[in-house]
Amino acid sequence: MTVEVALSLMTAARTRHLDICDEDGRRTGRVTLSGLTAVRDSPHYTDRIRLREVAGALAGSH
Repeated sequence: MTVEVALSLMTAARTRHLDICDEDGRRTGRVTLSGLTAVRDSPHYTDRIRLREVAGALAGSH
């Protein structure tokens, strides 16, 4: 899932965080709306960035 899709999903669901799960359904991380917004607003953002690419960095900052 891309950052943009995750932001849309979170906005529609009116939630402030999203759990990330592996293919077995085990939770592997969590991202926040504010964290994803910061990623989207950064100068390094592209529409190809996926949640798994930023989840570790966001977990360490929140």
